Amino acid sequence: MGTKVMVAMSGGVDSTVAAWLLRRQGYDCAGVTMLLHGEASDGAEDARDAARRLGIPHFVFDLRREFEEQVIRPFAESYERGDTPNPCVACNRFLKFGELLRRAREAGADYIATGHYARVCLTPDSARWGVRKGLEPARDQSYVLALLTQGQLSRTLFPLGRMAKAETRRIAEEQGFLNARKRDSQDICFIPDGDYAGFLERRAGKRYPSGDILDESGRVLGRHRGAVRYTLGQRKGLGVSAAEPLYVCGKSMSDNTVTLGSNASLFRRTLLAKGWVWGAAAPTEAPFRALAKVRYRHAEAPAVAEPLPDGSVRIRFDVPQRAITTGQTVALYRSDAVLGGGVIAAVE
Repeated sequence: MGTKVMVAMSGGVDSTVAAWLLRRQGYDCAGVTMLLHGEASDGAEDARDAARRLGIPHFVFDLRREFEEQVIRPFAESYERGDTPNPCVACNRFLKFGELLRRAREAGADYIATGHYARVCLTPDSARWGVRKGLEPARDQSYVLALLTQGQLSRTLFPLGRMAKAETRRIAEEQGFLNARKRDSQDICFIPDGDYAGFLERRAGKRYPSGDILDESGRVLGRHRGAVRYTLGQRKGLGVSAAEPLYVCGKSMSDNTVTLGSNASLFRRTLLAKGWVWGAAAPTEAPFRALAKVRYRHAEAPAVAEPLPDGSVRIRFDVPQRAITTGQTVALYRSDAVLGGGVIAAVE
């Protein structure tokens, strides 16, 4: 038997083609679908069909309890603190490359594989595992993998890292996969309608109280519909008329207020990130220059990163950045390599 790989198959075209590529390369593959919430989904059926066409076994792992504990509960608590979390990063870290990897290893697999557009590499200078960007910039997913550990990366394969999405779909069509033209998922999987506040209220069995909308001087401009419904930088749906465009530039969960200001008020230069995980770079005590990315669709910007004695990292940008948001992930890059990442805890 060859090297055993358990492929995380969501039912989408990316994970299906990832499994096909690995089979073609001679790996001994099995497909697995993670049941994370609700009941078995159409994705599980699509994954089962794809696995059948590939001639590989398919399994469903019920990870609903772990998903609730590691992703949904922290997601809700983060929003109620006034942060804006990224549940996909947490799911990758704790479920897909955490619990799934653990179960795969127990089942005798040497690696897990996913359909992410990224690359995993071993740096020759430091002998550390790291994530590198996928070769198609528009599809690169290295940012959501920034918190993976050395142990996780050493047992992970990304077959699509050197491919373009168009090539993935072409392969799927040529192989007759039914999901060749399946649309990419755009929303958080457990909130398909995008109504975060509604989900939180249903989960908690309560409604978040209305409160004052303030300007930056503290003057009341109107009433909000629950502070959890508002995120930093938001402009639409504020319910406030003004001569100039206004944006959410702050909120206080303890006072139940939302503060609006100009676009200029959203720019900050310094952040503090905690829960830091080093990737391609080994921990260092000296400040060093890098490129930093503060959300998925944010372009990396030049900055100085300063590792602190408590394991956190302070990052100061050369030029102030717009709407740096607590709860989001920050990833450091050098060229196309992820040096490390953490969760934004404070912004100055």
